[in-house]
Amino acid sequence: MKSKLLLIVVFALGFISFSQEKKSTSSKNVSIIKKEFLIPELNNISHKIWVYLPPNYHKTSKKYPVIYMHDAQNLFDNATSFIGEWQVDETLNSIYEKSDKGFIIVGIENGGSERINEYTPWKHEKYGGGKGAIYIDFIVKTLKPYIDSEYRTKPQRKHTGLIGSSLGGLISYYGGLKYPTVFGKIGALSSSFWFSDEVINFTKEYGNQKKLKLYLLVGGQEGENVEEDTKKMEKLLLNTGFKPKNLKTKVNPKGQHNEAFWKSEFSEVINWLYKIK
Repeated sequence: MKSKLLLIVVFALGFISFSQEKKSTSSKNVSIIKKEFLIPELNNISHKIWVYLPPNYHKTSKKYPVIYMHDAQNLFDNATSFIGEWQVDETLNSIYEKSDKGFIIVGIENGGSERINEYTPWKHEKYGGGKGAIYIDFIVKTLKPYIDSEYRTKPQRKHTGLIGSSLGGLISYYGGLKYPTVFGKIGALSSSFWFSDEVINFTKEYGNQKKLKLYLLVGGQEGENVEEDTKKMEKLLLNTGFKPKNLKTKVNPKGQHNEAFWKSEFSEVINWLYKIK
């Protein structure tokens, strides 16, 4: 049972095929950067970068917080999604209308069959992987400087987020703890903490964070040990010295390991991380 679940979790977003053409659902304030982004040390795949801008971006000179997200194929557009999009653009447009709070979202497409390598900092005996450090370094040292130079951003740590789900949750967790001076807000949703026991030693080394805000989300119907692993990481973080008021763990008893679940919780994740009421 567990091995079957792991295969679904690991490969679901890596190999995407469509039986019929889907209609695009992305908002007009979402676009794909024309510049090509290669990560030679990781693979030779061109990673498309999607950018969501606040509805008022072109009508003001304001600067905005930036949130980096993985699996961009699934964030904005049903036409490119695996089994449904997160509706990140619609959700943030709604938040803007209600609170006047705007964000820039930078979505990085996964590399298909290379997704495991990209989103895992450590190797798994059966599933491989282990090049996540290179991927995070690409975001920190190449992509973020480019975004900060091309868009009106608030580049400071306290305004910069990193959010992902499943293996994307794992790499967000890793990136936040590894680079707390770059990322101040982390959303680790349905994180694949099962992938390697190395996450335990990593947390003991980097978990003593005083300023990093971390939102851990898990569903009660995600499968064997997913909820238990998340609660163990919460306990380990607190024992290591992570500041309690900056850590939130939510268990949704009805949550399943899919885009519908993450879409339904995304607004709450943003509201908590950025203190939007």
